[in-house]
Amino acid sequence: MIECSLLEKDRGKPFRPGDRLEWIPEWDRDKCIRCGLCYVYCPDGAVYRMDDGFFDVEKERCKGCGICHRECWFGAISMAEEE
Repeated sequence: MIECSLLEKDRGKPFRPGDRLEWIPEWDRDKCIRCGLCYVYCPDGAVYRMDDGFFDVEKERCKGCGICHRECWFGAISMAEEE
């Protein structure tokens, strides 16, 4: 098992590479100031900037670790259960 090393001990969600994605980030555009911290901190390069300056995630690359959610100073990112 791999745990995210950027989160505090025992707070990272263990995952196996290739496991089914369970959680996916969602942005609240009313709270997002487009600072890009989510982009900078994403360990998989799954977060990208859209043409309007807001951010989104490539589901194929995202492992659902939640670092973007934890690093967002403005509470604009929530982790939603993937269907």
